[in-house]
Amino acid sequence: MESYATALNIGIPIFVLLIAIEFLVSKWRGVTVVRAFDMVSSLSSGMTNIIRDVIGLTVVIVSYAFMVEHLALFHIESTLLVYVLAFIGKDFVGYWAHRFEHQINIFWNRHIVHHSSEEFNLACALRQSISNIFGIFFFLYVPMALLGIPAKVVAIIAPIHLFLQFWYHTRLIDKMGFLEHIIVTPSHHRVHHAINDEYLDKNFGQIFILWDKWFGTFQEELRDKPPVYGVKKAVKTWNPVIINYQHLWLLIKDAWRTQNLWDKARIWFMPTGWRPADVRKKYPIAITTNPYTQKKYETSSSLPLKIWSFMQLNITLLLMLYLFNRIADFSFLEVVLYGFFLVVSIFAYTSLMDGSRINLPAEFFKMVLGIGLIAHINSWYLIDEFIPAGTAMMMGYLFVSMMGAVYFSYFDKAKVTVLQRQ
Repeated sequence: MESYATALNIGIPIFVLLIAIEFLVSKWRGVTVVRAFDMVSSLSSGMTNIIRDVIGLTVVIVSYAFMVEHLALFHIESTLLVYVLAFIGKDFVGYWAHRFEHQINIFWNRHIVHHSSEEFNLACALRQSISNIFGIFFFLYVPMALLGIPAKVVAIIAPIHLFLQFWYHTRLIDKMGFLEHIIVTPSHHRVHHAINDEYLDKNFGQIFILWDKWFGTFQEELRDKPPVYGVKKAVKTWNPVIINYQHLWLLIKDAWRTQNLWDKARIWFMPTGWRPADVRKKYPIAITTNPYTQKKYETSSSLPLKIWSFMQLNITLLLMLYLFNRIADFSFLEVVLYGFFLVVSIFAYTSLMDGSRINLPAEFFKMVLGIGLIAHINSWYLIDEFIPAGTAMMMGYLFVSMMGAVYFSYFDKAKVTVLQRQ
């Protein structure tokens, strides 16, 4: 937990810098790749995922270390070749796990948030799930375990492999020559994020595109078919917590509503998007059939609300980084409560961006929770040791945040609208 938090202290500033560079280059080129609330939503989604990971709220059914210990046919040392094999093995596992998440109804809920943005930019790469709390694809690691690749090697390779998937989420890099035949490039991944019929469920590779070419899921980006981004059933919210559970909620409702017992059982493992015939007829949902007429979700808002939202994003980010750097000083329960506070904060200000009525009770709960944590520890997590009057400043923030939510809810409210695809 502490080592991962330390790695994020390095990774997060790099991600933010690259996102800023992409924004400036897009402005220089005269291309719109970023919308304010979409970016805030993406970065907020990334924070929810990081918080979950750092706290360790993931249930591993069978650990890789256990499999190596009990299944390994060989025992090999940590040489350069082993790291190479581990990287290739991790990418092979990633391809199949990614493919399962796209093609099986219940697993799509673990991944939908990553595709929920109707833009394609570096920020959307950070839209990662908080709903995949169970490590269910452990069986894919069996070949690596049989080879005896040490667990400590996989632990080092895993974050590197994840971070290397960031750079290709951009529209600003065209095709890359011979590299298109070997690695996943921005062109390949634009195809993967598109809802065009030609591009659906293609290019699942994470680092190497070879898996898609070998297993029949490769699709080249076509010049006459510009990718349209998002998901077929648009999420229509900036709130990453809601996005994480939208698809699961639909499955639960469909399983409850259908009269067919077999459909109640099989809906979870049918191809993504499958619905029982009786439910589909009685409870139709809007699906994008022609991507080129897509109307993007947007909320019209004032400049002050945009500034307020970015301010909330940055304050939450700073509070999160503070937790990471003091995580060893607090009990597990205190760390979990801190993380929960951050997620409630994200839920509150992204609901405000939606113009949703739920933002006020969420903001009030955040204030009460924050005051409760201060009362429990007699400070805001010992912040006064580093910032004089830091706890008083935190109390002030909680109050101002509540008042800001009231103001923007009643006097300067965001209103849902749509954007025609450009």
